[in-house]
Amino acid sequence: MSVPVIQQVRVGAYILAQKFRGNRRYPLVLMLEPLFRCNLACPGCGKIDYEDSILNKRLSVAECLQAVDECGAPVVSIPGGEPLLHREMDKIVEGITARKKFVYLCTNGLLLEKKLHLYKPSHYLTFSVHLDGLEDHHDRAVNQPGTFKRATAAIKRARAEGFRVNVNCTLFDKMNADEIAAFFDFCTYELDVEGITVSPGYAYERAPDQEHFLNRTKTKQLFRDVFRRRGKAKWRFSQSSLFMDFLAGNRDYRCTPWGNPTRNVFGWQRPCYLLGEGYAPSFRALMEETAWDRYGTGNYEKCADCMVHCGYEATAVNDTVARPWRALAVALRGPRVDGPMAPEIPLDSQRPAEFVFDGLVRQLSGEGEAGAAARSNAA
Repeated sequence: MSVPVIQQVRVGAYILAQKFRGNRRYPLVLMLEPLFRCNLACPGCGKIDYEDSILNKRLSVAECLQAVDECGAPVVSIPGGEPLLHREMDKIVEGITARKKFVYLCTNGLLLEKKLHLYKPSHYLTFSVHLDGLEDHHDRAVNQPGTFKRATAAIKRARAEGFRVNVNCTLFDKMNADEIAAFFDFCTYELDVEGITVSPGYAYERAPDQEHFLNRTKTKQLFRDVFRRRGKAKWRFSQSSLFMDFLAGNRDYRCTPWGNPTRNVFGWQRPCYLLGEGYAPSFRALMEETAWDRYGTGNYEKCADCMVHCGYEATAVNDTVARPWRALAVALRGPRVDGPMAPEIPLDSQRPAEFVFDGLVRQLSGEGEAGAAARSNAA
């Protein structure tokens, strides 16, 4: 099973407790981003285009654990950058799992074999290794030959030592349905990973490659074409069946941006992991003071084509808890691949994009440097 039963039970109980308390907005997954530095420079990534002064910043172990406690989400995803570059990542993971939170430690796999001895197998820890297709596609996507072989070797080593391993795959328009199906077969049968996390790429405004992102119509048709090729294959996805049904165009979900709040070196990011248009000083301020209705597909131009799991998985999970029979039906038969698709969200009332990120980063960098200078002078 791609998601441990204990995790399903605890997440379900957490959601029911939130509903019992009357909480309308609550987190499901904390996106804990302790650094932006990476050992790759992928053309489709919008997370590493910073000056060295920012790339050298790190959240401390104490800051990471404070964020976990402050947020309270049952699952913690640790993206980046490359988290394994953090010298105290093993202590961060140990502190989170000691709180009985489920950790998905994201990595491109290049350092995984070297660092594996620092971790212990646990159903609370999953290594989420990023692969964007089979060897040729992946190495082109990350712009570095040889990364696929190193990453897959690390996956096999981790699996042999008893670790839970997940493959995290971002799809662009460079692969067709046959190639994607072959990749899913490889992950399931050759790598024997616990599950596959798959999502269409988000068009980061700072990503060097802006030509290969999928729009919503292309995304839905691509996933229908892929699922049509599933046949008897037992692909394991580490996502809800209703989210997969959404990707195939069968659900008219709205984004739940507060479901995956982000804490990084700047603070609590508004409004979501994909958009950085402001930062809150605390998790409470993020939840209570963010103008959530200004974001999401149909509300904001930058969100128009988004179907990414960090926005929509929470919607699907909440729907699963509310209507488990729907999720079970899709899990048994697979997503529907024929017939009309769910109505698309109209975009005629969306507000235009605001390009505020560069100014925001300059402001935050200046505040950080001024604070460091003040502390140095005081000392």
